[in-house]
Amino acid sequence: MSESIYDIAVIGGGIVGLATALKLTETGIRNLIVLEAEEKLAAHQTGNNSGVIHSGLYYKPGSLKASNCARGRAMLYRFCQEQGIAHERCGKLVIATSPKEIEKMDELEKRGIANGLQGLKRLGKEELREYEPHVAGIAGMLVPETGIVDYVTVCARYAELVVKAGANIRKGFRVTAIVPSAGEIVLESPAGVVRCRALINCAGLHSDRVARMAGLSPRLQIVPFRGEYYKLSDESRHLVRNLIYPVPDPRFPFLGVHFTRMIDGGVEAGPNAVLALKREGYSKTAFSLRDAASLFTYPGFWKMSLKYWKMGLSEMVRSFSKPAFVKALQRLIPEVESRHLSPGGAGVRAQALEPDGHLVDDFRILEAERMIHVLNAPSPAATASLSIGATIAEKALQNFRLK
Repeated sequence: MSESIYDIAVIGGGIVGLATALKLTETGIRNLIVLEAEEKLAAHQTGNNSGVIHSGLYYKPGSLKASNCARGRAMLYRFCQEQGIAHERCGKLVIATSPKEIEKMDELEKRGIANGLQGLKRLGKEELREYEPHVAGIAGMLVPETGIVDYVTVCARYAELVVKAGANIRKGFRVTAIVPSAGEIVLESPAGVVRCRALINCAGLHSDRVARMAGLSPRLQIVPFRGEYYKLSDESRHLVRNLIYPVPDPRFPFLGVHFTRMIDGGVEAGPNAVLALKREGYSKTAFSLRDAASLFTYPGFWKMSLKYWKMGLSEMVRSFSKPAFVKALQRLIPEVESRHLSPGGAGVRAQALEPDGHLVDDFRILEAERMIHVLNAPSPAATASLSIGATIAEKALQNFRLK
């Protein structure tokens, strides 16, 4: 048990929580602590993604995703350069395989231009193969500002700088109760008690539960979607030079199965987006009675399911059928065969869902007395982490009156 009272406690040792702590220290707030439930940092969404530095192509102009992705991308590239972190601004191709997708690509290009992307280039069928010789498509778009990095390495450096600035990080501290009082907020855990004057919730997969512990009604629930990857064999890596994406379905905040070259030289294929029955459900058999019960008793889940059951069924088929997964990949690269693919990792996306069945498509931040709750921060949150952190730090200075 600690008798110290921290100015701010940040719940969540993923990339958003650590970036927030870093930006708070840069404002001069050093009496703070980051609390991570697991025994290591970046254990969940941050540590299980494909390492893409997103350009900001997909997001609605004027949205928090669009503005923070654009600013955060520039900040992240600069941070990696200054800190000597391996990264590459390699660009990506978005591939249209039908005339209907070309129409959707037109809209994507408009969004990209509105969001300030530089160097967007439309490509014809033959031009595509100059960049990616093995792709199939009738048209495409080059997005040169997209890049790759290892976000676990980025998080490690964030943490190092936070501690160097005089702040604290405590692992293995899973918050089980939040008790606000007149002068402080008490955070309880089996590992002890932490007292603070103000609280920032960056708990990712459990952000809604932390908000409810704090006495708030977030009016949404986190629904976990598992994304499963395959790895390309060494003999087939030549099929992918950089990043190859389909034109996404605008109804969903998912980008479709795609190919990603990793900073270590490997190539991932995926992910799909299948409902998980555990918030940390990285395998097909992972199950939590508590998580499943909260999901199936939430009205928004059934409204979403009735609306999008066909999409959900197709994702389930891809999850359990490798041939179906391969078929989806072959739309982009016909030469990919089942023998080229071995099981890769999996990640779980914390997707906020409103009671009416609406998938929240933007970052969602809830402010309350002495509290800030980041309730929806899926992709591109890793890319935008420094921008999100700076935004939250600014809100903290305005609302917490710590200086």
